[in-house]
Amino acid sequence: MSDPTTQSNAVTADSAVFTEAWDAPQKSALAQAEIDRLTDDIITALKSVFDPEIPVDVYELGLIYKVDLSDDRDVLIEMTLTAPGCPVAGEMPVWIEDAVKKVEGVRSARAELTFDPPWDPSKMSDEAKLALNMF
Repeated sequence: MSDPTTQSNAVTADSAVFTEAWDAPQKSALAQAEIDRLTDDIITALKSVFDPEIPVDVYELGLIYKVDLSDDRDVLIEMTLTAPGCPVAGEMPVWIEDAVKKVEGVRSARAELTFDPPWDPSKMSDEAKLALNMF
């Protein structure tokens, strides 16, 4: 029969190792320089997509809520529209995916629409506000 104290110590030691590994910063398979380059290039690609009703790109308008880059170079973009009834609601995510797919090193791109939180003009950059004379 095994000693319960020994089993308890082993479980505690395993838990401590697990907790330490879980809390440790996760390392990406991509080098930081590559992540930085891809980030810059993805932002440049997003800035090439314009809302047809507003002469400002989707990035400066604040329509891009989140961009996730996987270690496999797949990009997931969470985005919104200026209004749920936007006439290009079905097309704009495709425009964004197409622009990001052109970035060298990106394997795939998917844009998902969300309306939570809803977009409002406070999400625009100063550049966008200046372009639209909103100061």
